Order: sequence, then C-alpha cells, then structure tokens
Amino acid sequence: MSPLMTAADQIASSSISGAAVVSVCALVFTVASFWWLNARQGRLKAWEPHSFAAIFNYSLVRLRLPLVLHNTGATPIVVQDVRLTFPDEPASHLPLLWMSSPSRLQPGPDEELKLPAGFVVAGREAQQLFFEFEAPFPGLLPKARDYKVQIQVRVGHRKGWRPLLTFTLRTTNIIDPDRYAVYNNAPIELTKEDQQKADVALLELLDKQEKDSSAQGEPKPRDSSSDDGNAGTDL
Repeated sequence: MSPLMTAADQIASSSISGAAVVSVCALVFTVASFWWLNARQGRLKAWEPHSFAAIFNYSLVRLRLPLVLHNTGATPIVVQDVRLTFPDEPASHLPLLWMSSPSRLQPGPDEELKLPAGFVVAGREAQQLFFEFEAPFPGLLPKARDYKVQIQVRVGHRKGWRPLLTFTLRTTNIIDPDRYAVYNNAPIELTKEDQQKADVALLELLDKQEKDSSAQGEPKPRDSSSDDGNAGTDL
C-alpha cells in the first residue's frame, strides 16, 4: 500500500469519527432539552407574605396568610396538605393546621370558605392562594414579639412534611388580638400608644388564659415525636 493511500485512509477515518462525535452530542443535547422542557421535576417556591389576618385569644388562635406558590419545573406538583410550625419554640407550640381556603385576606361574614383540599401547581406556573390556619385546640397564645414560623407541605412525589417557606411573623403589629383583622407584616415601628394598647390587650388575654387553665386544666399536647416532618428539605 502506497503512503498516499494510507494518508487518505487516515483522513477519511478521522472525518467519520468526528461526524460520529457530533451526532452523539446532538442526540444527547436533544434528549436533555426535551427532558428539561417537558419532564423535569421542579421545586415548589414561596415568598414571605406582606400581610396577614389574625385573631389570638384564650379560646381561639387563627391565622390567615396570602401565599404565592411557584413550580420551577415542567411537571405538575400535587400539594396534599399544608401546616404552619414554630421551629424555634417549645413543643407546646403545636403546628397550626390548615382549616380552610378563603377567597380573600380580609375576614368577613359574606366570604366563601372552602374546606382544605389537595390542589395542583402546574409546571412553570405561579398562583396566589389564601390559607387559614388554626390551633388544634385552645391554649396556644403568641406573645407580642416576632416569631420565626415555617410553612410545611406534603407533596405527591415525596414522603413526609417538607419545609416550603420560613419567615418572620410580626405579631407585634397586632393591636387588637381579640378581633379577626388584617395586619401589616412589614418590619415597621409602632407608635408608643399602639404598642401600649397591644401590650395591655395581650396581658389581659394571657391572664384570662391562665385563669381558665387553672380552673379546667390544660389539654395534653399532641406527641409529635413520630412525625416525619424532618424527612428532608427538597420538594
């Protein structure tokens, strides 16, 4: 075989190998693009609410939050349940359970309340929802200070409770805890007069709670040691 033919064969073989590499890369890119656009499982995201509605007294603890949920992936995410917890508080601060899905933030007699039900957040979409949480029984009474709270969810493609959003709930902004009203959750400074009103009202309610507890006895807290809420952080 002549040296000229050997060189030509080497060039042809190199061209075929290069074309094969390009074809494989194109195939991998196509499959990866299809998966990313149509089959990727994303995460559920939420943001700190700017406002909330609350009523805190010795017989009722109820909190209403407006939340925006965003699905970062392509496939839908099924949300089965939601709850609100106090991660830095004693075990006596039980999770607030999801009790209803109101149609607005402002409580009122003419509003439409829906019982909790699973819902779907479509792929790459965001939706605003209102969640109303309530203590499982009377006894939890937050004080006039900031609380670290966490929204946890159960989703269809994972097991256990998953943290969705952790933020500061500023109950210091509540000036009338015995009335179900809307308050700002921004870090604003109250006037001395408003702060005094809030402190006096909360002290009165705490006194009522202590008297009621001593007269009837406090209910036994629910055991959460078997809860699987620490299963993970990824949705």
